Amino acid sequence: MFPASIMVEVASEPMLQRRADARLRGMVEAHIDAMTRLLRRLGVSESDVDDAVQQVFLTASRRMDDIAPHAEKSFLYKTALHVAAHARRTVARRRESADDGAPEQADGRPSAEELIDRRRAAALLEEVLELMPEELRTVFVLFEIEQLPTVEIAALLELPAGTAASRLRRAREDFHERVARLRARRTRGVP
Repeated sequence: MFPASIMVEVASEPMLQRRADARLRGMVEAHIDAMTRLLRRLGVSESDVDDAVQQVFLTASRRMDDIAPHAEKSFLYKTALHVAAHARRTVARRRESADDGAPEQADGRPSAEELIDRRRAAALLEEVLELMPEELRTVFVLFEIEQLPTVEIAALLELPAGTAASRLRRAREDFHERVARLRARRTRGVP
């Protein structure tokens, strides 16, 4: 006969797996939209975003035991940063251009003019983000778009808080300068 401790361990294994599955399901439901937006804004091409999101959650499922309770969001963001960097390197190696499509549709029924304005603004945002240096773009997207506090960004990027704040300041300056230059060029009719 088997010792009682082994029998308890074997019997509890399916229960532990169900808990891990439920935890992963909860993570997906709570964070899939944020991961999709983040990866897209970090330069992952529209055609690769779904695969990148899947990679983030596959990594989470494999590392479920390593993820501290209530630290799922930080783990997913950090994983997404790594997945985005890998995706950009892959595209650079293949020398393909990462061409993102139209922005997400908003709820409600905006007028045609509002849709055009939104598309122009989204295209301008994507163009500016694409031109920004990676270290500045990452901090900018995490703070301004994903609305993470600077302290959390510093932890995610393994930077001192002062460095994260400094990069954010530089990223904002860079962003505003690039937007002004692009608008000026477009006003003059230069693409």
